[in-house]
Amino acid sequence: MNKLSRFLKQSPSILIVALLLALGCTNSKKKVSIYAESDVPQLQFAVEEIKSQLLEKGIEFEISEEYPADIVLAILSEPGEIKAEGFQLLKNEDRIEVLGADAPGVMYGGLELAEQIDISGLDGVQEKTINPYMERRGTKFNIPLDVRTPSYTDVSDVAQKNIAEMWNFDFWKEYIDNLARYRYNYISLWNLHPFPSMVRVPGYEDVALDDVLRSTHQFDEHYNTNGWGFCSPEILANPDTLIKISMDEKIEFWKKVMAYGKSRNIDFYVVTWNIFVHGAKGKYGITDRAENPVTTDYFRKSVKQMFVTYPDLAGIGLTTGENMYDYSFEEKENWALETYGKGVLDAAAEMPDRKFTFIHRQHMAAADKISEVFKPLIDNENIEFIFSFKYAKAHVMSATEQPYHTEFVKDLEEHGGLKTIWTLRNDDNFYYRWGAPDFVREFIKNIPHNVSRGYYYGSDQWVWGREFTSKNPEIPRQIEIVKHWYHWMMWGRLGYDPNITNDEFVAILQARYPGVDAWKLFTAWQEASMTYPTTTGFHWGSLDFMWYIEGCKGREQFTKTETEFHDVNCFINVKPHQLAGFQYIPDYVKMTIAGESTDLKTPLEVAQMLHQSADNALSLLQDLNSGDNRELELTLHDIKTMSLLGKYYAHKIAGSTHLAMYRETKDKKFQTQSVAELEEALKFWKIYTETAMQEHINPIWTNRVGYVDWVKAIEWAKQDIEIAKSN
Repeated sequence: MNKLSRFLKQSPSILIVALLLALGCTNSKKKVSIYAESDVPQLQFAVEEIKSQLLEKGIEFEISEEYPADIVLAILSEPGEIKAEGFQLLKNEDRIEVLGADAPGVMYGGLELAEQIDISGLDGVQEKTINPYMERRGTKFNIPLDVRTPSYTDVSDVAQKNIAEMWNFDFWKEYIDNLARYRYNYISLWNLHPFPSMVRVPGYEDVALDDVLRSTHQFDEHYNTNGWGFCSPEILANPDTLIKISMDEKIEFWKKVMAYGKSRNIDFYVVTWNIFVHGAKGKYGITDRAENPVTTDYFRKSVKQMFVTYPDLAGIGLTTGENMYDYSFEEKENWALETYGKGVLDAAAEMPDRKFTFIHRQHMAAADKISEVFKPLIDNENIEFIFSFKYAKAHVMSATEQPYHTEFVKDLEEHGGLKTIWTLRNDDNFYYRWGAPDFVREFIKNIPHNVSRGYYYGSDQWVWGREFTSKNPEIPRQIEIVKHWYHWMMWGRLGYDPNITNDEFVAILQARYPGVDAWKLFTAWQEASMTYPTTTGFHWGSLDFMWYIEGCKGREQFTKTETEFHDVNCFINVKPHQLAGFQYIPDYVKMTIAGESTDLKTPLEVAQMLHQSADNALSLLQDLNSGDNRELELTLHDIKTMSLLGKYYAHKIAGSTHLAMYRETKDKKFQTQSVAELEEALKFWKIYTETAMQEHINPIWTNRVGYVDWVKAIEWAKQDIEIAKSN
């Protein structure tokens, strides 16, 4: 027992985790002493953050080896109201104290204090008590490990440019550190079949893959949306070795990454789609057929071996869907139990002191039936069985309320109080620095809390690795969650504490950009960012291949146009999100002709909403100057770009509405109005394109909607005018 622990045992009213600081020392010459248990890495991370802010404020400090000290970090033995990962920050005449129930809570308390020091100095530190709102706050990371073991996102520029980064420890260190700052506590790595790139399976040793390869093959624009064809013979026949590395070295690499995650309270999960056998197909008789006993044995042993190999792996998850269409529900779930389920049970039997998490996506399957099949795991005290559900389909940026989970939640409540992790998919915003805290806060608060274990946030159309779209990048290029720090910070921080106020976000912005009017920046940023949910809420395509707002396109199978551009006909015919509160254009036409009314926002009111948000942002930008701050310059540029995109969609929605009115009434005034609006839309698409390409590369190849070419889309936007004129 160290000196601090003894002292606190004798004086339980004293806070174990405490950051003690004399008042009035913001500009003092006093040297501040800091104490923290040196063998607790989460605490040491917080200490480093606090030291950094003290240095910024010109305050000297020293590390103390014993309690008491001016700043103390430790762990409370009797936390009382403080829950796991929670903290309490108190302030009295002599000190500032932070309570934590565990090391992660202390770390978050320390990060909170560091941020407050950054914002307002030591004098301005405010008391705060926070317990996590969402217990698990994670990221969805489609990981491109190797051309032989692709992710769902591999057939795209962003994946191809990030394969090598997945084997770069510096990338993961920076990624994990920032996730901790943003209050995330786990990473889910998604891959079609990761085992050959991560483990050596007993009895199937030759499946393990040395080295890291990519393909030099000229990829097609489109591949099957179910993940088929990513390992076609022509792709595999053109390899390029990116990294020379043995399987033993790969294992040591991922052990190191997962251990580093633990040091920042970040757990790792591996999640798969099924049945894919990339990298293993044909070896030992392995196929992608559920009735093949070799395949069943291979998967079961692979799952167990993942836990045997990686002591810090928290859990594994699966989908019974993408490559199992020709099987019945019973066949799919029985195979999943025989492979993944029993693999986890095998690991639990061999390691009885270890806890395991098993995640089953509720995708193409019914939750109540799944829970019956997986009862052996649900009943095992060392295994936590949780579901995963795609809460907002592919577009969280659509509406703050979602309708898809209602029956699923009933199933969970009726079957023993099972819990779920919600999949929060952002397949809308990749290029521009987005930030609308009001939207995120309301969205998170609307998620059903009683059945929630948390969420993971990410994309299927994007790999949030190292950015590649900046024309004048930092060297090395930024990791995406640093470039988009505000976006990722708010989804993590508001999941941890949805009561963070706008004043607090403004203070964070003011500290980061001291020379700017932070309220105006906050407001302009939020107004411009509302282009996304307003437009997608009105023009709703539930799946990622159906709609990508930054390029105004989707797959031909949805748009019915050869260009895949969403033209005025598409905007007329596609219905709004059912809870966005927006009216469908054909319904508006019928209502207007009948002289009726609605409580919904009409299409023309939606267009006006977009105009107002964009105009407000553009007006505020006139008063904002980046000075010599390059990050702020890029941020203001992206706010402008998103505003121009909002102007485009405002005119396009209005033009589509007037065109629909003309077609029904044959009144030429509506055609004239439509053409005028679409001419304005074309003007703003050109300005949007010119502005965006000042800082961002284009075209790019995405895996879900193919090539996104803003300049080529100018010709398609012109066609909207011709469509309106010709009808």
